[in-house]
Amino acid sequence: MKELFLRIVKKLKNYQWKSMNYRLLILVLGLTILGINIIGSADGSGTMKKQMLGMSLGLFATIVFIIFDYKFVLKFYWLIYAFMLVLLILVRVMGTEGYGATRWIVITDGVTIQPSEFAKLFIILFFAKFIMKHKEKLNTLKIILACVFLLAIPLGLIFIQPDLSTSILIALLFCSIMFIGGINYKVVFSVIGIGMVAAVVVLYLVLQPEQKILRGYQLKRIIAFYDKDSEYSDDLLMQQENSVMAIGSGGLWGKGLYNDDPNSIKNGNYLPADHTDFIYAIVGEDLGFVGCLIVVVLLFLIVVECFITGLRAPDLSGKIICCGFGSLIAFQAFINLSVVTMLIPNTGLTLPFVSYGLSSLISLYAGVGFILNISLQKVKN
Repeated sequence: MKELFLRIVKKLKNYQWKSMNYRLLILVLGLTILGINIIGSADGSGTMKKQMLGMSLGLFATIVFIIFDYKFVLKFYWLIYAFMLVLLILVRVMGTEGYGATRWIVITDGVTIQPSEFAKLFIILFFAKFIMKHKEKLNTLKIILACVFLLAIPLGLIFIQPDLSTSILIALLFCSIMFIGGINYKVVFSVIGIGMVAAVVVLYLVLQPEQKILRGYQLKRIIAFYDKDSEYSDDLLMQQENSVMAIGSGGLWGKGLYNDDPNSIKNGNYLPADHTDFIYAIVGEDLGFVGCLIVVVLLFLIVVECFITGLRAPDLSGKIICCGFGSLIAFQAFINLSVVTMLIPNTGLTLPFVSYGLSSLISLYAGVGFILNISLQKVKN
């Protein structure tokens, strides 16, 4: 134990502390604190305190992964992959149901974890090491098929929960990781071509009367969004329509945090999931256009800082972790904001660092810890 402690101290001394990406840490903390206040305004002090606990646990995870060299952690990449599968299988065995899906594992009364949130980070870590280990053969059919197979197992377990939105997000994340890893452009264009054909086939199958690909509520959401005169539209589009109304009603400066305006969409309880998936609507109503712009700018700057750190990473695995994590935040934020502003059908993804959710917040902060550790080891000019 003493020897391990001395090794950690020696490693800490070798870190380039001046080069740590403090900007990223400040941006993340600022956005999370803003999110905590928005959550309090939307759902009360009880939920706000839980999110504060999530932030505290997240900061602890950040500190842990700042201390431990990411190269050391990646030595256990197969254990990371196995642990991810165990968590996802436990969801099937002992998961609890909510909102028509089984995605959570109960730890104690009132405390649950959502393994699919941690799976996003685990996938980035696993493929960062796997791709670097096989980078010379990445464009061979054998390695490409191996990557697809290794992704398909956790992706399938998440899809059958069911969690279509997270499945789509992870598929996009995987494409980003492969691109960052150095996959050949010919392969990229081939995959795009195959993907377009596959999308047409899947769309055709989904539209069949007895299709088994999508659950009933998933198909109804899509039909309601694209056919406003359908029998499902009034019920299923109400949440998104009220979201757009809430954002618009905030004007330039908003109605203020914790406002008691009787005409508020929030105070009238017209917006279910206002502290989770639709938190951005509360930002618009309470803080107006200025608040919405601040959130978008902070998210954009966080993504930029992730990519900047990735470009300075000492090896390919570090680059994949940073750019992969930045891609995750970008994709997830884009999808969430598109749903809230009614640009795409309702999917059920949270807004990173802003929406309520302990599993999401802790996993995101753990990812930030890895990026900060990588920034400590950037290549010297």
